[in-house]
Amino acid sequence: MHLLRGYNFIQCKHRMKMVICLKKLPIGMQTFREIIEGGYVYADKTQFIYNLTQSAKYYFLSRPRRFGKSLLLDTIAEMFSGDNELFKGLWIYGSDYAFKKHPTIRIDLSTMETENPEALKESLNNQLDMYFKAEKLATKATLPSIKIKELIWGLHQKHGERVVVLVDEYDKPVLDHITDFNTADANRQVIKRFFGILKGMDAYLRFTFFTGVSKFTKTSLFSELNNLSDITMAEDYVNICGFTNNDINALFDDHITEIKKLPKFASLPETGEGSLLDNIYKWYDGYSWDGENRVFNPFSLLNFMDKKEILSYWFTSGSPGFLVKLMKQNPDLYLSLDSSTTNEIILDAMDIDKISPVSLMFQTGYLTVRSIKRQEDNFPIYELKIPNDEVRVSFNQYILAGFTETEISSSWNSQQKMLSALKDGEPEKLEGILCGLFASIPYEIHVDTEAYYQSLFYCVMQLIGFNMSAEVSTSHGRADGILELPRTVYVMEFKYKKGEETDEALHETAAKAMEQINQRGYANRYSGSAKEVIKTAVGVVGRSGVRVVCERG
Repeated sequence: MHLLRGYNFIQCKHRMKMVICLKKLPIGMQTFREIIEGGYVYADKTQFIYNLTQSAKYYFLSRPRRFGKSLLLDTIAEMFSGDNELFKGLWIYGSDYAFKKHPTIRIDLSTMETENPEALKESLNNQLDMYFKAEKLATKATLPSIKIKELIWGLHQKHGERVVVLVDEYDKPVLDHITDFNTADANRQVIKRFFGILKGMDAYLRFTFFTGVSKFTKTSLFSELNNLSDITMAEDYVNICGFTNNDINALFDDHITEIKKLPKFASLPETGEGSLLDNIYKWYDGYSWDGENRVFNPFSLLNFMDKKEILSYWFTSGSPGFLVKLMKQNPDLYLSLDSSTTNEIILDAMDIDKISPVSLMFQTGYLTVRSIKRQEDNFPIYELKIPNDEVRVSFNQYILAGFTETEISSSWNSQQKMLSALKDGEPEKLEGILCGLFASIPYEIHVDTEAYYQSLFYCVMQLIGFNMSAEVSTSHGRADGILELPRTVYVMEFKYKKGEETDEALHETAAKAMEQINQRGYANRYSGSAKEVIKTAVGVVGRSGVRVVCERG
């Protein structure tokens, strides 16, 4: 491990004084050489890269944005540069890796113009032209696919070594237009032809590595490159990006020690539940690709160590607008996010013309693997979950604001009023609060479904810190919501009815919800409980009519 423990000794009036010198944090840095030579925190990933170079030649890795993919590629590029001294102190330095120099081509699609296929072609050509100029090679080609073929051939002839090709954010030209099928598909065709040329250059290639956020099907983008080894969920490479539990102890122990001294964290327990370390784990840990090994979001963890505030860093650095739109279209999906199950076929790939919401949310980092269960035929079933509190809290805030088209801050009052009503055992007060919340939904985005309103309520429960279970299975059906508090259990059912918001309609709708609670025995499991059981029926009519009926005991 390349670790500088961060202790310096200075002479002070003939006495030795120890001064803690914290290692610098490489926030947003993607250049391996700068990190190492500058003495920044670095988690050693070189053993993973060594193993890759000893096996196959063509690799693909999918990870969420800002998860260290670009730094990984830059580390690979430096390994093939021949500068072994740069790796002194890292695992690979003491291995049998020869550090043989190979010409390297890096294609970064995150920096390219993607508004149409012509702009994409021009951007690809511009990146390739820089290599032709730097290497003093000539070309008359105008198509990117032909140009990269000539570049690989030219570099091989000039240097007498096979070429390394590293492609970063291969899918950005498609993801930029995920809601515009025509543009996304046109860009897909460009990069499909561009990548496809590599198979015919196999004799001149030493190593090829693709990274991206999404994992589009091989027929969509890699049909010609059918020898690509996908390590996205490979057991040996689940920790190839991100910080592990061991990294926390080895790299950030001194940072955490100093942060604990701050007054705002002084009241936290030293260890265990509620401690600073416990909060760090709950907010930024939890990403997994095998259900066993878990890693921290590197962007969020580094920002926390720098800003010393438990805030949403990764989530708010991107735009989840497409996910909010997806949840509006599939409110039932939102209610089951934390208990989604899927198979490998759905989780493994995505097509731009038929996007799986679960697959998209997993690949973009809003869901992760909780566990993997295998059936009798050894076919894996993946149980998914929201990774951590950063994603959970931020995502719910965006969902609430998106469903009602209000500012995130303005929905806070509704959340706090609901918090008080439920803690005080007065769920009847929810009626006026929900009326105001539902009335804020613009007419043009209103959705006439029960799941839509149930999703809004569930979202608010999550935001105010209540771990309300949605769609809870019982022996006679599924209760819409169960909320357990220290002294109270709320058994909830929602009913929605289109039409005019009359007293008669409101009463009838709420009565049907209560009837279902009683007939199906949703509260039976709590019989004899020391907690007060409050059956809460919520009837919603039209756009904002709400009636809440309760039965105690």
